[in-house]
Amino acid sequence: MTALHGLDGLRTTTGAKRPRRWRRTATLRELVRETSLEPSDFVYPLFVVPGDGVRRPVSSMPGVDQLSVDALAAETRELAGLGVKAVLLFGIPSAKDPHGLDSFAEEGVVQRAVHALKDADPDLVVVTDVCMCEYTDHGHCGLLDDSGHVLNDETLETLGRIAVSHAEAGADVVAPSGMLDGMVGAIRGALDAEGHQAVAILSYAVKYSSAFYGPFRDAAEGAPAFGDRRSHQMDSANAREALREVALDVEEGADGLMVKPALGYLDVVHSVRERFPELPLAAYNVSGEYAMVKAAAANDWLDERAAVLEVLTSIRRAGADLVITYHAKDAAAWLQSDR
Repeated sequence: MTALHGLDGLRTTTGAKRPRRWRRTATLRELVRETSLEPSDFVYPLFVVPGDGVRRPVSSMPGVDQLSVDALAAETRELAGLGVKAVLLFGIPSAKDPHGLDSFAEEGVVQRAVHALKDADPDLVVVTDVCMCEYTDHGHCGLLDDSGHVLNDETLETLGRIAVSHAEAGADVVAPSGMLDGMVGAIRGALDAEGHQAVAILSYAVKYSSAFYGPFRDAAEGAPAFGDRRSHQMDSANAREALREVALDVEEGADGLMVKPALGYLDVVHSVRERFPELPLAAYNVSGEYAMVKAAAANDWLDERAAVLEVLTSIRRAGADLVITYHAKDAAAWLQSDR
């Protein structure tokens, strides 16, 4: 073949395909971009605390605050103005006990938060975390036996009560996060029995035992008082097990799936997307992943905007439909400014 010079001055041959021709200008790159990133892809976590007029910064998560119920509407108005349409609620109760009784109280902090948010904006998608770790004085995700081990089946009834209380408050989606066997089926049964067939379950189907949850435990005040959660959260070395976990949740009636954390588990996100293409898939860009970028940016070690958008795009590229992320407000503002 006749040798020719390509657009970059390198030699090529007649008929050779030249991918770089599509990279020459910003508009060409945008024209053939394979993965989109939009504010409507984001779910923003909110930490709700008792009291009035509370906006308490989380020291390990710069830019993230604990908020009282009365402060939520202003926060979600800002989100709506940026195009973010969904939030995920975590509650910190005024008192904790071994049974996590506040988790399903009619006037619990999450229940009041759901009412307030749906009154302020009925179109806002409100997702609630369904677990016990923030509500128990021992910080574990379920009821415990005398040896301090989580009682799986005994906890399922409580998870059902929590989900029903959130649905009665007006939640659109409940998201069980405890990684207990049978939790999706128990919650689906409890919701349906109380007439909440329309409420969706977004299961934390694949939740790894991870070192990247540390800042979250500051924000949610839910660190275990002893031991750890490895008996129910997944071993970070396992990928095939993740697909078994997802298959079980799908069989039990999950309406959507989640992988948590995101960045260290993009291979798992991709595998779940490939195996279960029919269900919405969320990936949780967790607190430690957020804090790493924030710390590096604060030290001028990287460009925060560029790094955040690259991270979030990588999660979408792996196959996530939704990205739960503390970067949602900043990322949405940057995306709007690019238009």
